[in-house]
Amino acid sequence: MNTFGTIFRVSLFGESHGPVVGVTIDGCPTGMKLTEEELMTDLDRRRSGARGTTSRVEHDNPEILSGLYNGVTTGAPIVIVTRNTNKISADYDTLKNIPRPGHADMTSLVKYSGFADPRGGGHFSGRLTWGMVAAGTLAKKILSPAGVSAEVTEIGGTTETDRAIDDAIKEDDSVGGIIECRVTGLYPGLGEPFFDSVESKISHIVFSIPAIKGIEFGAGFKSAAMRGSEHNDLILSSSGTTLTNNAGGINGGISNGNEIFFRVAVKPTSSISKPQETIDISKNRLADLIIEGRHDVSIALRMPVIVESAAAIALADLKLIDRGVFGERENR
Repeated sequence: MNTFGTIFRVSLFGESHGPVVGVTIDGCPTGMKLTEEELMTDLDRRRSGARGTTSRVEHDNPEILSGLYNGVTTGAPIVIVTRNTNKISADYDTLKNIPRPGHADMTSLVKYSGFADPRGGGHFSGRLTWGMVAAGTLAKKILSPAGVSAEVTEIGGTTETDRAIDDAIKEDDSVGGIIECRVTGLYPGLGEPFFDSVESKISHIVFSIPAIKGIEFGAGFKSAAMRGSEHNDLILSSSGTTLTNNAGGINGGISNGNEIFFRVAVKPTSSISKPQETIDISKNRLADLIIEGRHDVSIALRMPVIVESAAAIALADLKLIDRGVFGERENR
C-alpha cells in the first residue's frame, strides 16, 4: 500500500494539487536531533528550477507536526508536511477523459473507478517523493557513519547531458537518464535473506519512485556475459575487502563490507508538449492530445537525492531489524 518498512516504517500521503503532501515515520529511534533546517538540505536538492525541470517551483518548507519534543525524536510517529501553493489545476481538466500515454491516468481511472484525483497526477505524482526525501534525512542519521550518495551519469543515452536536455526542449519532448548510487562505510552482515535481502529491500523502495524502470547492482546485466573467473570478486582480507566489486557490495543478499553500488534507469517524463494520439473515453474514440501545464523535460535531473533517500530508508530499516547485533558488528 502506501507504507514501506518493517521497523522503520514510512508512509506517504497527499496529492500533487491537494492541500499538502507529507510523510509519517514510525519506529524511529528516540533521542535523535532533527530540525526543519536540516530537512531543507536535501529537500532543496529535490526542488525544480534548473534548466530541464518543471517551472512549478514550490517552497517545500517542512512542518514537523508530531514526534519531536525539545528538538529530539520521542519514539512517537513523526508527521512532516509541506503545503502545496503553486497549483494550476485547470491544466488537467481535459485529462479526466483523455488520459496521457505513459502516465497513470488510465490505470488509476480503472483501479479507483474514476474517483482518483487527476490534478497534477494526484497521488501518482513525483510530488509525493517530497516525503521520501524528508524521511531520508532521518534514515541517513540512523545509517551514520555510513554514507549514501547518488549522481546523474547519463541523460537521453549520453553523458553530454546539457545537449540532451536542449535537444528535447527544442523538440517538445522528454528524456530519461541513469542514476548511480553508492553506499560507503556500511558494516558487513546487513540483510535478511531471502525476501528482505539488501537487493530486495532497496529494489522494492526504488521501484516505488515514479519513473523508475530498471535497477542493477554491481556489474548488473553485464554479469550475464562474464565468466565466473572474471565476475568473482577476489577476497583480499579477513574484513571482506575485495579486489573488484562486481557483486555491488552484496553476497547472498547480505552486505559484505565493500561499497554498495547500484544503478537505476529513469524513463522519459510522460507529460510532453509534442502532440500524441490517445483515447477519448467520453467519446470512445481516438483523439489528439497536446498536454498543457508545467512538466520536467527530464525527471532524472531531480532524482539523485530521491534515490539516496530510498536506499537510506531501506538500509536503515535493515539496520534496526539487525539491532540486536549491529553494534557488535560495527565495532569489529
